[in-house]
Amino acid sequence: MSVRSFVDLRAFAAQAAEGGDLLGGTALALPDGPVSIAAARLSGGGHVAAMPADRFVVVLSGALTIDGAVLAPTGSIVLPAGVALDWQAAPDTLIVAMQCTGGPAGADRPVAIDHDAPLEPSGAPLAELLIGATPACRNHTDYRSATGEFLCGTWDSTPYFRLPMRYRHYELMHLLDGAVTFVDEAGRTATFTAGDIFLVEQGAECSWESQTFVKKVYAIYRPA
Repeated sequence: MSVRSFVDLRAFAAQAAEGGDLLGGTALALPDGPVSIAAARLSGGGHVAAMPADRFVVVLSGALTIDGAVLAPTGSIVLPAGVALDWQAAPDTLIVAMQCTGGPAGADRPVAIDHDAPLEPSGAPLAELLIGATPACRNHTDYRSATGEFLCGTWDSTPYFRLPMRYRHYELMHLLDGAVTFVDEAGRTATFTAGDIFLVEQGAECSWESQTFVKKVYAIYRPA
């Protein structure tokens, strides 16, 4: 049985096949369930009559236009289930998408993630897992599914070190500022820095160490 861990999604996306579309692309190997991850190289455009599920999309390179809204590299958007939309991509645009099935949408139109949204204080990591000072954390949720299981937004925190914990959720993270180091239960270590995009898999047991201020965009599936 393989150890659940973290996945560098920029490295994964570099292997994406040519000729994908907004709903296709190269799939990341994950267990069967409500969450899927794909990377696609897009060119041209198309129309989607109804999104089959909530889909978080982040642009790695190129430009993607959704219903007239232009996403440059590092831009991200949620395409809610059931929504109809038109899309247009600059040649060889590269995207990563996280799709979550199984619940009613939380909006009736695409929702762009606002990197500059005002943040409110949010909960800190569990005290029994912290080594050192409790961090000051803040959050803004741009999108929440009707079930509350799929959440997308921005979060930041002062530095902290947290002992390993078991993730009961999937979380895609796109670092906007700072750096964070993860160590999984097999001893695998990786440090992600501003601009990196990665996934922590459901069932992974990982520590967290950030020695500087960190800000990220997140897309989380957390079962009720």
